Order: sequence, then C-alpha cells, then structure tokens
Amino acid sequence: MKVIRLHNSPYDANAYLVDGKILVDVGMDAHAIISQLEKLIKPGELETIILTHCHYDHSGGAGEVAKAFGAKIAIHRDDAPLLNNPRGSASELFGERAPSVVPDILLSGGETFGELEVIHTPGHTPGGICLYSACAKVLFSGDTVFPDGSFGRTDLAGGNAGKLVESIKKLTLLDVNVMYPGHEDTVKRDANEQIRMSLMLASQY
Repeated sequence: MKVIRLHNSPYDANAYLVDGKILVDVGMDAHAIISQLEKLIKPGELETIILTHCHYDHSGGAGEVAKAFGAKIAIHRDDAPLLNNPRGSASELFGERAPSVVPDILLSGGETFGELEVIHTPGHTPGGICLYSACAKVLFSGDTVFPDGSFGRTDLAGGNAGKLVESIKKLTLLDVNVMYPGHEDTVKRDANEQIRMSLMLASQY
C-alpha cells in the first residue's frame, strides 16, 4: 500500500492519498490539495474521497476536489446530515460556512475500498469512521485516536464520550504497524501500545 501524506496547514486535518485512487480526508484548503494531487495523479484517476467524519477541517475542500478529479465522496450515514450544518460540521469554529458537500456514498461500516475496511467508530461524531488494512496492518484513525495516547474530543455536536471509549476498544483488537491519524504525525512504532494508552486515558476522562 502506497500512502502519500499531502501537506496542509498546521490547523488543518491530514489528507492521505492511498494507491493513487483513494483520498482519505481533504482538509479545508481545496486549492492546496488540488495543486498537490495534480503532480501525483491525473483527473479521473482518483476514485473515492473518504471522509472520516463531518468536521470542516476534514471535509471543507471535498466538493471542489471531487469536482476537479471526478471522484465520489463517501461518508458515514450518521454524519451525512451534519455535513452541511455550521454547528454539526464545526465550520462555525473556523469562522466559515458549512461546506456544500453532497456525498455520493453513505457508509454503514464493513464496506471495503481496495484493501481498506470501513470501521464505524462513533464518539467524536456520530458517524466517525476509521479505515483498516489487515494485509498491510495500516490504520487511518481519523479523529478517534492520535499519537501518544491522545484521542478525539467529545464536546462538539454529536460527541459522546462513552461511545468513543467503545470505539477505541474496537481499535485495540486490531494489529496495527502504522497509524495515520487525522492530525499530528504518522505513528510508525508501538502503534498498538499507543492505541491501548488512548483507551486507558479515554476511560478515565
């Protein structure tokens, strides 16, 4: 599996190009992402933009990027109603309007895109997801867990601390060598241990 992390501003979410066909999250700056993608792939080669959740720092540029490359947008069905809402998408926190993004694919969990399986991990948002490749032992963790035992906040619209703990429990059952989080740096060592630390800390929160 070839993963390229695209460069966003420090306040933006990470965006990952997977095998030249899948984009995991987009961030807010569509023009920056389009500029980088144009150097890596051709229009029509990007098949799917998978949003790990509805928040603006992950989804804001999705509509423009999808249009530029002819890609379909996928998001969990529980987050789809929040996507175009200023409070639900948290766009109001960034002083922006909610993104005018219309998803093409509504996920439930269990779907596969290439090697990646969709895992429903509510808590940060109702329809938060992670993506896991059992073959490559790679996890795209969205805003469910971050490096060094950190985890997603639950004080925004639709957040639920109890559900987040249950979601992190799911992730502790996976064998993860490399974790690509929604923010911060890629985890290439002790990923399983760091996820277990997230569970421990979230359980005490």
